[in-house]
Amino acid sequence: MKKYILSLVLACLLPMGVFAAELPEADPAEVGLSAEKLAEMSAHFQAYVDDGKLAGLTTLVARKGKVAHFKTYGALDMESGRTLAEDAIFRIYSMTKPVTGVALMMLYEEGKFELDDPVSKYIPEFADARVFKAEAEDGTLETEPAARDITVRDLMRHTSGLTYGVFGDTPVDKSYLKNQLIGVDQPMAEWVPRLAEQPLLYQPGAAWVYSLSVEVQGYLIEVLSGQPFDEFLKERIFDPLEMSDTDFYVPADKLDRFVGIYELDEEKKLIAARNKLLQDYSINPQFKSGGGGLVSTTADYWKFAQMVANGGTMNGVTYLKPETVAMMSKNQLPEALPGIAGGKRGLGFGLDFAVVLDPAKFGNTGEVGEFFWGGMANTVFWIDPTHDIVAILMTNILPTGVYDVRGEMRTYVNDAIVD
Repeated sequence: MKKYILSLVLACLLPMGVFAAELPEADPAEVGLSAEKLAEMSAHFQAYVDDGKLAGLTTLVARKGKVAHFKTYGALDMESGRTLAEDAIFRIYSMTKPVTGVALMMLYEEGKFELDDPVSKYIPEFADARVFKAEAEDGTLETEPAARDITVRDLMRHTSGLTYGVFGDTPVDKSYLKNQLIGVDQPMAEWVPRLAEQPLLYQPGAAWVYSLSVEVQGYLIEVLSGQPFDEFLKERIFDPLEMSDTDFYVPADKLDRFVGIYELDEEKKLIAARNKLLQDYSINPQFKSGGGGLVSTTADYWKFAQMVANGGTMNGVTYLKPETVAMMSKNQLPEALPGIAGGKRGLGFGLDFAVVLDPAKFGNTGEVGEFFWGGMANTVFWIDPTHDIVAILMTNILPTGVYDVRGEMRTYVNDAIVD
């Protein structure tokens, strides 16, 4: 085992390859990281592949703006057995949310809206919202008037009253499914008014409930900018950051780089995922989901995350002001609000980012002020301003949390900090 770890240490000190050479690199020691600890992390995740628990994954750790670790493991897909390369394209699902939030805050800086503006000011269908009260014997939903308007801030911190339809079993979630709001492919301009017809699950501002709020943010970007959502992202974020493999679908000439997605069968063996809601990413969808629609590569997403970690700048280009990034990464939730971050203690929520408030309650794997989010297929990224770290793990397996790869990577990365 020691010999294996030593070989991995040496691998960490060698050039990362042609693709990774496009990223600013550093030896771990140059940026205050332990190559040996990072090699131990590599050995840990390689074991997931060797034991048949994961088909493939990538891990990336950057410090002080330089990539000190970028490792690939396993296969692109089980069917072909092709080696997973650094340019593999992953479904990032809810890691789309921070991208949407950054895009919306660009428009905030341009004076297009205020955070406490009613959403109905820009999307009139949300005026006079009703809130779920009870379910009648005949299955109809009894409602009452909303005590106040949903605000843009509510959308960005998940206190809007909306829910998701697939992560809960409330009468409102069931109504979303019954009315075909989930898994449908139609333009946002048609979908959002249908969503607005549904009763809210709770009074705006009264709870934190993970929801379709960020899909509404994507449509709000269209309304405020006068551009299709995907075009806005491409023009304002993806092209300037050279995120050439990030989009709402995978073009035909890139499908050979698209990873397979898997789940475990009854015997805990990997099989192709069978979720009926899985999108066909070979087709450019009408429904451009700001909450979960993007695909990306590890390197592409690092460029985005590093820009945010830099306070909104990258390679001399300013995307957001530092004070805007600081506001997004600061807890925006009132104290003792029910349901903070899905009930996970020690967390708050900013504007499209979760924020670590109490590392001990979070599991001793984060730092105060760390902000992050993950995707449904067990991807994750985080930004640790205290230690100037950006870390990313990419894989595609369902369901969320099937393995604690996110927490394990945090532990290894924190253990690798030597200054």
